[in-house]
Amino acid sequence: MSVHVAVACAISGLKVAALDLDRRQRTFERYFENRARWSNSNDADLPTPDFFFLGKAAAERLDESEAEETAATQALIAQMRDSHDIVIIDAPGADTPASRAAHACADTLVTPLNDSFVDFDLLAEIDPVTGDVGKPSVYAEMVWEARKLKAAQKGKPIDWVLMRNRLSPLDAKNKRRVGDALAALAQRIGFRVVPGLSERVIYREMFTAGLTLLDLTDEGATASFTLSHVAARQELRDLIVALKLPKIKGTAAIGF
Repeated sequence: MSVHVAVACAISGLKVAALDLDRRQRTFERYFENRARWSNSNDADLPTPDFFFLGKAAAERLDESEAEETAATQALIAQMRDSHDIVIIDAPGADTPASRAAHACADTLVTPLNDSFVDFDLLAEIDPVTGDVGKPSVYAEMVWEARKLKAAQKGKPIDWVLMRNRLSPLDAKNKRRVGDALAALAQRIGFRVVPGLSERVIYREMFTAGLTLLDLTDEGATASFTLSHVAARQELRDLIVALKLPKIKGTAAIGF
């Protein structure tokens, strides 16, 4: 999702900055490393964000290291904002000082959620007998604190977007139950739910080349364009519109 949104914004003419805070997995960063290699090998000029990197803290004491990492993250985000139209950050699943700082700086926070109560547990508890939504999870509480901090500092809250990801085309009972639970929780803790990306191979199969769904019509792309890809492109377009990004106003500004 981060990769496709970043490329979509770049295609739409925005100057995009990108940052991967998941230092262990580095999927976001690796995707664009592959993209640069493919572009160089094929003499292509694909729309690509400018990638930034956060160095490791030098302090040895834990409290000093966390304070250094927080300050460095805030400074880097401020630098990216000054020089680019939009900043896209891929945050790790783990709770880190850099991740907390990035959350508190965000204008829009997108949380992808697979259509499963296993993933829903990251947001809130579910009563196993009644099915009622219980207290918010540790992650939801962290977001709540970040939103309060952002509102106090900037005078406006974070727009928290819950994106239902890898949706099945079938109208299954579990799919409806997850939807009902999300609707109930959204009213309590203040996020909005948007349709995300279906379970499609096309979103992941070109990782080794660093290509995306949006590159299939460009000269030199190796995968053929099918009706399934047309549907996937519309899904992505709908997602970009639903995110209400400040530099993209309506479908007319989306360049794909």
